[in-house]
Amino acid sequence: MARKLFGTDGIRGRTNAGAMTAATAMKVGLAAGRYFMRGGHRHRVVIGKDTRLSGYMMESALVAGFTSVGMDVIMTGPLPTPAIALLTREMRADLGVMISASHNPFADNGIKLFGPDGFKLSDEAEAEIEALIAGDIPLAPPEQIGRARRIEDARGRYIHAVKASVSSEISFDGLKVVVDCAHGAAYQVAPSAIWELGAEVVTLGVTPSGTNINDGVGSTAIAALQSKVVEEGADIGIALDGDADRLIVVDEKGRAVDGDQIMALIAGRMQDRGSLRGGGIVATVMSNLGLERHLAGRGLDLVRAKVGDRYVLEAMKAGGYNVGGEQSGHMILLDYATTGDGTVAALRVLASLVRSGKPASELLHVFDPVPQLLKNVRYEGGKPLENDAVKAVIAEAEASLAGKGRLVIRPSGTEPVIRVMAEGDDRAQVEQVVDAICAAVREAV
Repeated sequence: MARKLFGTDGIRGRTNAGAMTAATAMKVGLAAGRYFMRGGHRHRVVIGKDTRLSGYMMESALVAGFTSVGMDVIMTGPLPTPAIALLTREMRADLGVMISASHNPFADNGIKLFGPDGFKLSDEAEAEIEALIAGDIPLAPPEQIGRARRIEDARGRYIHAVKASVSSEISFDGLKVVVDCAHGAAYQVAPSAIWELGAEVVTLGVTPSGTNINDGVGSTAIAALQSKVVEEGADIGIALDGDADRLIVVDEKGRAVDGDQIMALIAGRMQDRGSLRGGGIVATVMSNLGLERHLAGRGLDLVRAKVGDRYVLEAMKAGGYNVGGEQSGHMILLDYATTGDGTVAALRVLASLVRSGKPASELLHVFDPVPQLLKNVRYEGGKPLENDAVKAVIAEAEASLAGKGRLVIRPSGTEPVIRVMAEGDDRAQVEQVVDAICAAVREAV
């Protein structure tokens, strides 16, 4: 059963345009509520959001949908996506909903759904919910309409949980950490958790206005963090995205550290302690070849999944792995969370920094990445990758890289762009291949 509303990470789009409207949100509430109305108990859903202005509108519409089918609603206010996954499971809710468009600009929004186990729904479950949206959904009789309430202890619950991911023997005393929360969902909880563990915290991106989320701050715009780390003489900087399921690190010299290096660090230290499961980690087709070579040198496997943390998680569960993630910064540590959690991953990095006694620039340079180039080509419609001229250029590029590198070309699952990535030991060849394909795609569109 094909999905039309749901993409690689829930439903996402520009607010009040296309699918991302209050009307659609109410239908999602109706359908998802009906889908999870199983058993004779009183049903409940946990709803969280990031700091976008449109979050109020989407939250109200979802509440209307869920209560209309008889489901009680618990609202948390702004909290990271992993916090909603955690609370869904801890509060024995039937499902959880996160209202966020992650790293996208404020004008976009999205809806992510979690099952009662705290994991994101499968493609099949989302397709079944879409089918319900297209039909007539029976409403609850008046006496069975759901109730809605806000809870005040959600932030404290999450802070306690993430702090528990660090050994009680570890203190961050003496560390100076710059924390960039992207004016997003973690603007209160991430700095608080790190400060409570002993660090001196300097904050960026912690004054959300409803329209400034991810605007010049956060994991996709780290220039401000890089400058602040150097200016403050900090030991390290961490950048989260709008819903705080993603982490990028900046070392004390202001240099960026991506998800591949973070995964290599975490996996290596867990292997040394005997706590790494599955004999390797799960990443995506976008992770650097250097990571694969580094892991092989340690006798570890790198399993590659499709782009999207949900697909990484599926491969982790299927193969018994407890570490996985994406180069873009999604870190899934199944010993501590059921989805990507930027704050938990940051605490693992900070704990390693304390234990090692090394500067971040040394600790976090785990392997030498091979030259890799990623470019995006925006398009308005059609299927440019099915164009014959584009196919011919891609075939030529694949032949030139055979045995010497990798080529990954894919449409984004969250925005109308074609992503073109190539990597190999010859930087000039990588640049030539990417530029040629991008030019062909532009010509086609």
